[in-house]
Amino acid sequence: MNINDEISIGEDELSFTFSRSSKPGGQNVNKISSRVTLLFDVANSPSLSEQNKHQIMTRLKTRINKEGMLRVVSQRHRHQAANREVAVERFIELLRETLKPVKARKKTRISLPAQKRRLKEKKHRSRLKQERTKPAVWDE
Repeated sequence: MNINDEISIGEDELSFTFSRSSKPGGQNVNKISSRVTLLFDVANSPSLSEQNKHQIMTRLKTRINKEGMLRVVSQRHRHQAANREVAVERFIELLRETLKPVKARKKTRISLPAQKRRLKEKKHRSRLKQERTKPAVWDE
């Protein structure tokens, strides 16, 4: 499986577990294990560089357990084979998105006229609210 130009992961690095789906499916759902969980050992993968492993571990930390196993679950379809294909496709897409380089943020500044407009509007709002208050009554 090609993730990008540099990274290719073999099928032998993926493991699958099957369980009963919680989706609708009539009696079928009670007797067939159609839910697929794809497991990928990020920490011990020979296909990934240390930098790639670190990127995946930080960006996908909610999907990775303490042992470094990435989990992708699919239970969309009624058939195990279809769910397996969907899980593999989602896994590839996840890694592609995760391994894309992050664009550096360009620093921007608010223009001076925009700052002045903002402050002018704030003063105007403040004056309106001040005028709404009841005047103080002086007891002499």
